Amino acid sequence: MKKKVIIGSMLSISLLLSACNESDNATADDTAAKDTTTETEQSDTENIENDAVTSATYREYTDIENLEDSYDVIIIGSGGAGLAAAIEAKDAGANPVVFEMMPVAGGNTKKSSAGMNASETKFQEAAGIEDSNDAFFEETLAGGNETNNEELLNYMVGHSAESIDWLDSIGITLDNLTTTGGMTVERTHRPSDGSAVGEYLVNGLLDNIEEREIPLFVNSEVTALLEEDGKMTGVEVLVNQTDERTISAEAVVVATGGFGANFDMIVEQNPDLEGYVTTNHEGSVGTGIEMISSLGGDVVDMKDIQIHPTVEQSSGYLITEAVRGEGAILVSEEGTRFTNEMDTRDKVSAEIIALPEQKAYLIFDDGVKERVLAIEKYENEGFVVSGESIEELAEAMSLDASSLKETVDTWNTTVSDGEDAEFGRTTAMDEDLSTGSYHAVEIAPGVHHTMGGIRINTMTEVLKTDGNKVDGLYAAGELTGGIHGSNRIGGNAVADIIIFGRQAGKQAVDYLNN
Repeated sequence: MKKKVIIGSMLSISLLLSACNESDNATADDTAAKDTTTETEQSDTENIENDAVTSATYREYTDIENLEDSYDVIIIGSGGAGLAAAIEAKDAGANPVVFEMMPVAGGNTKKSSAGMNASETKFQEAAGIEDSNDAFFEETLAGGNETNNEELLNYMVGHSAESIDWLDSIGITLDNLTTTGGMTVERTHRPSDGSAVGEYLVNGLLDNIEEREIPLFVNSEVTALLEEDGKMTGVEVLVNQTDERTISAEAVVVATGGFGANFDMIVEQNPDLEGYVTTNHEGSVGTGIEMISSLGGDVVDMKDIQIHPTVEQSSGYLITEAVRGEGAILVSEEGTRFTNEMDTRDKVSAEIIALPEQKAYLIFDDGVKERVLAIEKYENEGFVVSGESIEELAEAMSLDASSLKETVDTWNTTVSDGEDAEFGRTTAMDEDLSTGSYHAVEIAPGVHHTMGGIRINTMTEVLKTDGNKVDGLYAAGELTGGIHGSNRIGGNAVADIIIFGRQAGKQAVDYLNN
């Protein structure tokens, strides 16, 4: 029996047009084709939400005229998981295609900031950092409140170092190390210059897509998964909101991301999150979850939605955890610390929400600014308030100068002593706050990551509610659930998408060959 599953609600034309405006003012000009590709030009923009799309002035995507009727593997979504899957599938000898419903590639991955967590890596060894897979596993399990799927977690941890090596082998080097909340050692890998990982990672993956001549079609929304007798047969695609096409394939990888920008879904799962800002790009609306669920795919942990503690509220722009990881502190309107800044995201967020003002301020010096290049972007966007001294900063922030001065002085003594008797912070204490000028960013929590999603196994096969699976159907990335438990550790999302994206691409080809 043939079955076609169509998702209940599609992105409207207006949403795609809005995304064009909000993604570096990118526009996909389908009439200005260069042989087999179209150009998506990205001009300078004052919109900050999706700024990190590409460092190049344009990115070429495949012209729709070159869309074929059949491929070996169809990959839905062009974030880190989808791109990694496509590269692995191509390198394994298959003919893959990538469909992206938004006008630009990259998904939420292009907005990633901290880095990629991995243990026992060559870069850790070179830096003299002692780490172990066991420690990575146990700290992630503790961070997820011991609700993680331990088989998936064990696979992610065990394949983290080799995935760092794989990225390095294809020109994406993450050799600068920092730490995030809930980790006890520096295992968060980022670009050599300490910049945010997202733009660098997406550009590197897209370079590899282009080098391998893997077709990538933007403005191409997969609206249906096609299945016959328990096996995948292809998909239906809506191209440019007008052209419906049926594309055949025996293997399909769904990597469409979570639902962090779909507030109907968010509030349905957690009504307490109504009114929060989101850090997610507009395409994170749960389309893949809905398609697979309609096909009988099981879901897990859907109510586990992470709020990130440090989000600039006027824009929904996430202030990277690396700012705290490189030594910043958090203070309340009273100018005093109120929490262990390097605790897990759920706990730090809860402490901020418990404040009367439900917001806080990141305080850091020029030393932190030099170690975290993303701060330059925050300055350009007007998020950062600065002062030559603590007193001058306090005046600019309308904080009590004597209180803030005492807090910073006490913190510097804490760093010197190597013990935070007040809140028990043990990491990101290598440097005090005494270098050059002082800076602050006002922040509060915002919706960041949806831990729940499609149930998969370590082969990335989609599992159905009846315990069976659809042959040839795979899922990877934020649309899957179970890996992170009830709270995700910073840096584990990039590990998740790369490791399981690679696995999905390889397993799809193995399925075709068996």
